[in-house]
Amino acid sequence: MAKTSKRLKEALSKYDNTVSYNLSDASSMLKVISKTKFDASVDVAIKLGVDPRQANQMVRGTVSLPHGTGKDVKVLVLCSADKEAEATEAGADFVGLDEYVTKIKNGWTDIDVIICTPNVMAQVGALGRVLGPRGLMPNPKTGTVTMDVGKAVQDVKAGKIDFRVDKYGIVHAAVGKTSFEAKKIEENARELIQTVLKLKPSASKGAYIKSIYMSASMSPSIQIDARSVTS
Repeated sequence: MAKTSKRLKEALSKYDNTVSYNLSDASSMLKVISKTKFDASVDVAIKLGVDPRQANQMVRGTVSLPHGTGKDVKVLVLCSADKEAEATEAGADFVGLDEYVTKIKNGWTDIDVIICTPNVMAQVGALGRVLGPRGLMPNPKTGTVTMDVGKAVQDVKAGKIDFRVDKYGIVHAAVGKTSFEAKKIEENARELIQTVLKLKPSASKGAYIKSIYMSASMSPSIQIDARSVTS
């Protein structure tokens, strides 16, 4: 049996991991039990009552977190020359086309989000094998395939994230950092959960939200009472 570390024992002694907390209390508690030496990411995991293998039960969307993610998001814009200045002025970290298509084909993926214009999708589509498994493939549904690249860059930099249910029926997303005030963590998490609720597929039967957990990097998770955010 694996040994429980001293840090984990200390964290578990500060709350009851057998009960569910409302979102406000969970957000405050997470700051108490997270003791990393770095500014840890705060993550929310939502278990859904869907079958992701069925196309009509796929849950995918975007959400603009009111307080951002706390992360410096590196954005690559793949576009034709006439859009490069717009992307650069909006704050994109990398802008271009052929040079970056070649770099990605050679394995470079040191970015968090890729935005592209529709007229270069033929070239970007060829990168699917590299970008797809890493969740970096631009998609019109998430606003990352657009002619309005300036706004798309600004939205991402301001805290817009995309999410999708995984093969186990779980939506995972980062909603901030442990340095955030508890109220900001709560409001970001609530915005994510409410967005997921609005995307409930009509084909989903029974309980849609099965469980919600919040955790920080290297911390135990705290179960959130779903009724406190869904009723």
